[in-house]
Amino acid sequence: MKQNNKPSFLLSIIPIVALLVTLASIIVMTNAEVAQRFSYLILLGAAGFSLILSKIFAPQPYSHLIKGVKQSAAQILPAVPILVFIAIVSATWMLSGVVPTLIAYGINIINPTLFLMIACGVCAVISVLSGSSWTTIATIGVAFQGIGHVMGYSEGWIAGAIISGAYFGDKVSPLSDTTVLASSACKVDLFTHIKYLMLTSAPAIILALIVYGVVGALYDPTTTMQSSEILPALNSSFNITPWVLVVPLITGVLIAMRVKTLVTLAISSALGLVGIFVFQPQIIGVLGYDMSVGDIVIMSGDVVFTETAISTGNDLLDSLVSTSGVAGMLPTIYLVLSAMVFGGVLIGTGMLESITVSFTSRLQSLRRTVGATVGCGLFLNGTTGDQYLSILLGANLFRKMYAKNGLEPRLLSRTLEDSISVTSVLIPWNSCGITQASVLGVATLTYLPYCIFNIASPLLSLFFAWTGWKIKRFHRR
Repeated sequence: MKQNNKPSFLLSIIPIVALLVTLASIIVMTNAEVAQRFSYLILLGAAGFSLILSKIFAPQPYSHLIKGVKQSAAQILPAVPILVFIAIVSATWMLSGVVPTLIAYGINIINPTLFLMIACGVCAVISVLSGSSWTTIATIGVAFQGIGHVMGYSEGWIAGAIISGAYFGDKVSPLSDTTVLASSACKVDLFTHIKYLMLTSAPAIILALIVYGVVGALYDPTTTMQSSEILPALNSSFNITPWVLVVPLITGVLIAMRVKTLVTLAISSALGLVGIFVFQPQIIGVLGYDMSVGDIVIMSGDVVFTETAISTGNDLLDSLVSTSGVAGMLPTIYLVLSAMVFGGVLIGTGMLESITVSFTSRLQSLRRTVGATVGCGLFLNGTTGDQYLSILLGANLFRKMYAKNGLEPRLLSRTLEDSISVTSVLIPWNSCGITQASVLGVATLTYLPYCIFNIASPLLSLFFAWTGWKIKRFHRR
């Protein structure tokens, strides 16, 4: 049998179908949380299944497999240290009083009926300035999640509003790595890309804000009764002071200075850890330590790497202020690495190429070309487990096809962003979906229906392709 025998479309799609059927079966028999908990094992199983099928029916040289895994690893591995620092920021900002202070101020200042709109809008602004949805959600997003819980909103609606705002800002920010990647991969000027992107992004975020406004208008004010119980518990357990906000203020300055995400998160983590001893010295005794040098070192390690719990006398607040450190992020890291292996195997065995090529066959009309791009983008997000790799593969796959069909490259770059950048967070085993579910404490499939912006973006791409609005066509090449 030839070593370069390419796998057929039917053979290549079998592991994908097996993966989806397994996940769906677990969800039906149990729930979304269980499916997400075991996703890394399912992904590794699917990767192994792909290797077996390839070995039997379409064997490839080992060099191809190694190349595929390296390509996948190059895109996904840089996310691991970011995940580690996100876990540390989450723990230190909670115990230093940053998040409790933001929750206390938010409860007093924000009108509950406007909460979802405000959460979405604020996250959008911060994400535009930072160019990072991950940083936005890991910092102010966590605070909004706590405020929303106290106000009585369901966790799905809260997470959906936060994610919608953060991903809109990330998508249209000139500082966003995915925005720069999509424009450069499609050979489109960055600001031309962003301007064209706004034609679908602006209506999508406006729709999201309208939906969140309607939900807020239907909000039951009786749920705010628990605020009267939370605030005294917060004040008795933490020093609620504006001085603690110097930590997020410095973080904001770093963002404005365009400091790299990893460096910003590292400094924010260090500031949060120092803030525990400066602003919340009473927490040291609550956790069972004293101010000796040895205990300070041990406590710092425990806060960063292990779970901590504080009894405030209120069950809801206890759940909000408990932290898990890096240990709590390990399942997420395992899932990211498993997604990397699965994506690498599909690339190395040639299965991904076989499937994606089928998307481009017999494409001539505008509607079919854009529709195939959206479908392929969603598929790549689900198979590679990484939005960066998906954007690069999608651009390489469709660039010549768009030119051949007389379509502008900016249409391709916009469609890739609409179908990849913003939908990555909706897939349980994609690095984005894994991360935000872990940071916000809400399963991906739980918040998915409420991410209005993320759902509307690819649909608007399809709608504009169907109408042909603002889409120019040239002579086919």
